[in-house]
Amino acid sequence: MTPTVTRAGQPLPGGPPYDVTVIGAGVVGTAIARELARHPLRTALVEATDDIANGTSKANTAILHTGFDAVPGTLEARLVREGQRLLAAHAGRTGIPVERVGALLIAWDQEQLDALPGLLAKAERNGYHAARLLDAEETAAREPHIGPGALGALEIPDEAVICPWTTPLSYATQAVRAGVHLHLDCPVQDLAYADGLHTLTTGRGTLRTGLLINAAGLYADAIDRLLGHDTFTVRPRRGQLIVFDKLARDLVGHILLPVPTAAGKGVLVAPTVFGNVLLGPTAEDLDDKTATESTAEGLALLREKGRRILPRLLDEEVTAVYAGLRAATGQEDYRITARPEQRSITVGGIRSTGLTASMAIAEYVVSLLPGTGLDPGEPTELAPLTMPGLGEGADRPYLDAGLIARDPAYGTLVCHCERVTEGEIRDALTSTLPPRSAEGLARRTRAGNGRCQGFHCGAAIRARIEGARS
Repeated sequence: MTPTVTRAGQPLPGGPPYDVTVIGAGVVGTAIARELARHPLRTALVEATDDIANGTSKANTAILHTGFDAVPGTLEARLVREGQRLLAAHAGRTGIPVERVGALLIAWDQEQLDALPGLLAKAERNGYHAARLLDAEETAAREPHIGPGALGALEIPDEAVICPWTTPLSYATQAVRAGVHLHLDCPVQDLAYADGLHTLTTGRGTLRTGLLINAAGLYADAIDRLLGHDTFTVRPRRGQLIVFDKLARDLVGHILLPVPTAAGKGVLVAPTVFGNVLLGPTAEDLDDKTATESTAEGLALLREKGRRILPRLLDEEVTAVYAGLRAATGQEDYRITARPEQRSITVGGIRSTGLTASMAIAEYVVSLLPGTGLDPGEPTELAPLTMPGLGEGADRPYLDAGLIARDPAYGTLVCHCERVTEGEIRDALTSTLPPRSAEGLARRTRAGNGRCQGFHCGAAIRARIEGARS
């Protein structure tokens, strides 16, 4: 089966209406498309931008959550718990890097210390029974570089970090290879429903579909309003983060979490699968859904918080800063709603746990299809897939003498900071879903993400991308 990926300048395919169309190719939308690909359905995945996972999904803390602190009994709590199991298994099959580093929820004052037993009980109500309380001495022994004054901690040994980029890429690749049509550069401008069919007016023409799934992330409320509903509003919550150099990695062994508040999980320090250390995020409620810039005030706040958590971290070099927007709706649960009378499903309010829960959300959404009048048919297994090994925990191509002997391109470095080779860049540019920008290539290979931020290799990378597009 020839993969179908269309972009700006290419016509949308004709033919009969799609059985299902998913709007939004973030981590949740691509997971849903992948799950739909297991069924005998004609499926489309529509994305407004020029790449998958180009919004919230590309800028997060990349934590594979256990769901220990979710609100018990909510849909989110259930899907995070199930999603953690599903995604860990998927990562193992496909080579997505995961590191089970564990987490410490650290109490810095008596009020926070008094809250830890309640959080332990909450974890147990969520079905997580491996958490345990640590006193000040054991907390300091676990993390010898944390700041003075820690009174104790709640240990969550199964929290992990994961690659946030190859996860949605794996979903979309499997979906497209199995027959899902991916339409990029295809913003939805209007919707109409009549005679059992939705007509989508997009920036590249129209397409028709029987069932419509709204997984548009920050714009899920806008798509819902095009469908005639006004049940929730997405208010973007900006999270700014600082990425510290790999030389800082030995300073921290766990994800270091604060005691959570109503605004979120707060500022944390976390290792990454790429060998860096993250500090963040902030939690700023905004009105602008495009405000992904970092601010002096936000970075100053992070440095202040980081100085208390891990003082020596502030002496390390900063590799990058970035900001992402989370889809806050004012409700502490996902907003997944099926509307059988309109043959639509809205998947909204997917908060920072969306990466972890993505595969479980997809299974749940597909389970709603019969209630909307669509029998998905029997599922089949998808073809196996191996993703590029971007993590530091496994051998990278530049270290594989056998691979280099067979193909010297894997021994030719293009990005020296991240040790990305000519062979990896070639593979990305000729893959099922090739990047169209240096940023997209960075998410597929790490090229340009290192200490010099592309100063040395940027021109060479851009030349290769332009060569592949011509």
